[in-house]
Amino acid sequence: MNVRKIKAMKGKERIVMVTAYDAPSARIAWDAGIKIILVGDSAANTVLGYSNTLPVTMEEMMTFVAAVKRGAPDAFVIADMPFLSYQVSEEEALKNAGKFVKECGADAVKLEGGREIVGIIRKLVDFGIPVMGHLGFTPQYVHTIGGYRVRGKEREEKERILEDAQLLEEAGVFALVLEMMMEDLAKLVTEQVSVPTIGIGSGRYCDGQVLVWHDIMGINPDFKPRFAKSYVNLYEICVEAIKQFIDEVRKGDFPEEKHVFKEK
Repeated sequence: MNVRKIKAMKGKERIVMVTAYDAPSARIAWDAGIKIILVGDSAANTVLGYSNTLPVTMEEMMTFVAAVKRGAPDAFVIADMPFLSYQVSEEEALKNAGKFVKECGADAVKLEGGREIVGIIRKLVDFGIPVMGHLGFTPQYVHTIGGYRVRGKEREEKERILEDAQLLEEAGVFALVLEMMMEDLAKLVTEQVSVPTIGIGSGRYCDGQVLVWHDIMGINPDFKPRFAKSYVNLYEICVEAIKQFIDEVRKGDFPEEKHVFKEK
C-alpha cells in the first residue's frame, strides 16, 4: 500500500482503516486484512487515560508509532501529529513529522485543521512527507469548538468546511479524515474533492471508514459513541479470563505440572 494506490481507490474500492497503538493490535489488524493503520493521538484517551487528546506528547506518540510499525511492518502507517507538534512553526512541523518518518518508520502523517495549516501541509509535502488531512470534529480544537459536537449543522460552518476541503486538496493531502460530520456535508465533501475521504461518524457516503481498535473490540464499557460499532465484547471476555485465573490460583489449580521447570 502507498499514497498512489490509496488515491486510486477513490470511487473504485472502499477504504478500510483501523486506529491502533501497539504491536500486537497492529499484527492482528494486518493478519485480518487491514493495510492502512492510523496511530491516532486518541491514544491519549484510549490508552493513557486522559480526558482529551491534548496532553499526549511527541515522545509518547513516537513510541506508539514505532510499536505499530514493528507489529505490522508492511502496513501503511500514518502518524497522528499531536497538539503543538506542528502549530508552532513550519520548521517545527517539518522536524517533528520527519521524526515520525525517519525514526519510527511512519509512511505518512495526519494533521487536524483547515486553512490555518495549508502552509504547513505544503511544506511537508514539498519535502517528501505525505499528509492526510482531518476535518469536521477536530479533537485538538475541542475547547474552541465548544466540546464534542457534530459539525456542519449551520450553513456558515458547512461552507467553511467545504472550502477547507478544497484548500487541503490544493495543498497536497492524499486523503481526508471526516470526523463527526453531518452525513449530507460529508457526501458533498466526498463529491467535490478528488482525494479519498475516510469517515468516522460522518455517514455512509465517504470513500472509506475508520474505527478505533478499542471500539471495534468493545474494550471500554464506559465509551460507546453512536458512530462506533463493537464487533465483540472483549471487555467481558477479559474480565472472565482474569476471574478464572484468580479462581485457579486460590484453589491451587494453577500452576499445573506442565507449567513448572524441574529436573527430569
